[in-house]
Amino acid sequence: MNTRAEMPAIGKISSGFFTEVIYPHLGRKRDEVLVGPQNGVDVGVTDIGDGKVMVTTTDPIFVVPPYGWERSAWFAVHILASDAVTSGIAPQYITVDLNLPMDTERDGLETLWTSFHKACDEIGMAIVSGHTGRYEGCNYPMIGGATCISIGSKDDYVVPNMARPGDKVVVTKGPAIEAAGLFAATFPDRMKQEFGEDFAKRADDLFWQMSVVKDALTAIEVGVRDDGVTTMHDATECGVWGGLHEIASASKVGMVIEKGDVVVDDRIEKICQLYDIDPMTSISEGTLLLTCRPHKADELVKRLNDVNIPTSIVGECVDAREGTKWFENGVEHELVHPQVDPFWAAFGKAAEQG
Repeated sequence: MNTRAEMPAIGKISSGFFTEVIYPHLGRKRDEVLVGPQNGVDVGVTDIGDGKVMVTTTDPIFVVPPYGWERSAWFAVHILASDAVTSGIAPQYITVDLNLPMDTERDGLETLWTSFHKACDEIGMAIVSGHTGRYEGCNYPMIGGATCISIGSKDDYVVPNMARPGDKVVVTKGPAIEAAGLFAATFPDRMKQEFGEDFAKRADDLFWQMSVVKDALTAIEVGVRDDGVTTMHDATECGVWGGLHEIASASKVGMVIEKGDVVVDDRIEKICQLYDIDPMTSISEGTLLLTCRPHKADELVKRLNDVNIPTSIVGECVDAREGTKWFENGVEHELVHPQVDPFWAAFGKAAEQG
């Protein structure tokens, strides 16, 4: 009996729905498309001739006004750029579509836009086209979409299907950065009540960790492909476990991961316990997952730690026949995709409770 993949209650569509509905219908087939839409792959890659490729990635523009326009704009830009840099090629251009709520006022939009410009300028992205308007039915936080564009050498890009058995698996900054960062920014009084004012201030600083731009651009300094980094993936929805599973699936490899080797920030550990969510399966914009050829893995970790990005080797890629698994205190667990990120339900419940 054939079964149809269901739409998730919230968040990204499942891999099953993508395979069944999206992937078979991708418009005109063109030979110059080297990497098209794939589940778990953050970017597309198109051959533009003369040894060059164009790398693109598209995401919603995510703006939360209570965080302040400047902070919201920084976060929105870094969400977009973080996917782009996982290609190993820095983004240079961005297109922006803003579909704003009717109650958006001039002062707010002006501050948002100038802050958006500043964040793009710092990363090195020129805004090359877009659309801005106010419309009925639009609301925060999803107020449009954007596409980041990178141009670089055909030999220099990486995507999550390039991992090979023997590659080391590397994780930066640990799990649940975005989940903990958004809880801290949204509910500062709860942080103070539970853990004290000093902790609340430290937790609020997690907001500025929600980017992998610096992580990825530092990582590729060791080299790529045969001489270094083979894949990079931003651990967004479903967190570290979801992201590692996506790399393994895209590359058709297995993985053996030692959970105890994953760096976990004490702020994140406490916040996840408070809201009863598993940090390893929770949304984690700011955590970069990498695979790297073994002869460059130690140098990769050192370079990242030297620029204050806590990083560790947590396992290795193995033959696909060995499966994907993680160990904790010697006990083996199957590494499966969580499918549903626990952050959304926990965040909604916390918001309802005020």
